[in-house]
Amino acid sequence: MDIHTDHRHAINLNVRGIQPSATLRINETSNQLRAEGRDIIKLGLGQSPFPVPERVISALRDHAHEKDYLPVKGLKTLRQAISRYINRREHMRSTWEDVLIGPGSKELLFMLQLAYYGDLLIPRPSWVSYAPQARIIGRSVHWLPTHGENNWQLTAEELDIVCRDDPSRPRILILNYPSNPTGCTYTEDQLLALAHVARKYRIILLSDEIYGEVHFEGRHKSIARYYPEGTIVSTGLSKWAGAGGWRLGTFIFPPELRPLQDAMAIIASETYTATSAPIQHAAIAAFDGGPDLDEYLKQSRRVLKVVGEYLHQRLTDMGAVVQKPEGAFYLFPDFSGFRDALASRDIKTSQALCQSLLEKTGVAILPASDFGFVPDHLGARLAFVDFDGAAALDLAGNKYAEDKLDARFVAEACPRLVTSMDRMARWLEEL
Repeated sequence: MDIHTDHRHAINLNVRGIQPSATLRINETSNQLRAEGRDIIKLGLGQSPFPVPERVISALRDHAHEKDYLPVKGLKTLRQAISRYINRREHMRSTWEDVLIGPGSKELLFMLQLAYYGDLLIPRPSWVSYAPQARIIGRSVHWLPTHGENNWQLTAEELDIVCRDDPSRPRILILNYPSNPTGCTYTEDQLLALAHVARKYRIILLSDEIYGEVHFEGRHKSIARYYPEGTIVSTGLSKWAGAGGWRLGTFIFPPELRPLQDAMAIIASETYTATSAPIQHAAIAAFDGGPDLDEYLKQSRRVLKVVGEYLHQRLTDMGAVVQKPEGAFYLFPDFSGFRDALASRDIKTSQALCQSLLEKTGVAILPASDFGFVPDHLGARLAFVDFDGAAALDLAGNKYAEDKLDARFVAEACPRLVTSMDRMARWLEEL
């Protein structure tokens, strides 16, 4: 055995066999195909189509010279701004000391699982990185069943069934709403019922609200209102301020979980040290808000709502079963109605479905198997983000300022999305 083979076998068993993140993989594949001259419509990676608001960019420019290492938990003035933001939005009573800043909420989530010794509970379907992170750390993952008829929402009953056999077992439950991959969200009654069960079993609830500001009606409510002592709220800049590549995320803890926050800060101090200084200074402008950001969010929501409704209608007309999105920029269509036609082409898994769709039409979407489903569940996630967000905001806020947005707007602002639906419809018809 040569030394290279020997070293390969020494890679941590928890990491061996895990593929790179599905969303990043589809993005790189799409870019590669584009570079080869293919016309690829990128509905794989959920990156906000909208530009970073001008005032936030200006703040970054003003703070480009900031070069000092900042405190591990984050810049105090930013932590204060985030505390004010969450208190304003959710009627909470957090203080700046409850806030932890990290280089993306993804990193914070990883540290949470490292710091807290508990099983991870994830409703199926869920975002692609929750389970692999747990596996890398060596934690048990329990997928909680949900159903399309119920908008893929976790019910309090299902949560209770999982917990009741071992009521004192330490657990982290991740709730993500509006949801990636479905675009659906929870009602107040559903959140209340889930909060009741979480309190009963002293579950640590990680409420991933990264898409909270892009609830189409601007009416997002956090479960932290109903289970404040056990809920950590997770948010950041990537999805509502268009700043995915800036890598800034935040957790807001209840005072009762301060020891957990401190443990995560220790891990941070020994790994990434602190989040980028210029980015933290600039983020204050985003979390402080103001009339310009209110307008930016208002138009973002209008655009995403009409696009989501348009695509929902097109997919339904094609014969897919799909829930109407209420926020974010995702749809989760089920193509089971085409099972026999697909099987006749030797397409029997969601992976094969997405591969064939990409090869034949140039439309890139992600298979349901990346979101916790068995391979033969013929669903997929579609991120409706391949359009010029700056132009769409301008169009919505000017030419269409007084008009209800409709299919005419979608055709003008998002022609590639219309093309993607045309191509998908033709592909399904030809099966």
